[in-house]
Amino acid sequence: MTHTAIAQSMEQELLDREFDALVMRYYQQVYNLAYRLTGNAADAEDLTQEAFLRAYRFFDRYDPTMPFMNWISRILTNLYIDEYRRRKRLPTLSIEERFENEEGEEGEQLDIPDPGPSPLDIAESNQYKEAVQEGLMSLAPEFRTAVVLADVMGHSYEEIAEIMNTSIGTVRSRIHRGRKQLRDIIQRKYPELFERGDLK
Repeated sequence: MTHTAIAQSMEQELLDREFDALVMRYYQQVYNLAYRLTGNAADAEDLTQEAFLRAYRFFDRYDPTMPFMNWISRILTNLYIDEYRRRKRLPTLSIEERFENEEGEEGEQLDIPDPGPSPLDIAESNQYKEAVQEGLMSLAPEFRTAVVLADVMGHSYEEIAEIMNTSIGTVRSRIHRGRKQLRDIIQRKYPELFERGDLK
């Protein structure tokens, strides 16, 4: 092995160690962001894994003087919005519609998973968290992302503008409109939270 090859190998090993340390440090935060955006554990796990894979692939472009969480949040939110748009373009199938299986036999019904929370989710959550998450899932992805980055992850408007690759004015507008829509949705579906004073 040449001196150049040895040096490159050592440099790659150092980069890998640095990246592994960042994964260990930020995994839970990245997963929490993914969960708030997707609304379920399986999609959040997939999105988190894909974001870290993408980050590893382009780790040589990462500027270590910048916060890693901002950089990977941008990767994750772009992946999420791209996937959301892709899914919207996919054809949908009515659950009332009869279908044919691979053998050409007509089926009676579709096997559709229950999108509702599991008993464990219900046990671990309370009505307030459920109301907020349900409201978030009703928002357009750009509004949901802006609100989650601001109110859940605690990013500044400047950081959100960088993560979402947009202007601060657009960020302010999305957060304002997203918060208003979220409040209206929760107030309509869970008026008792406002009556009890849990939300204002």
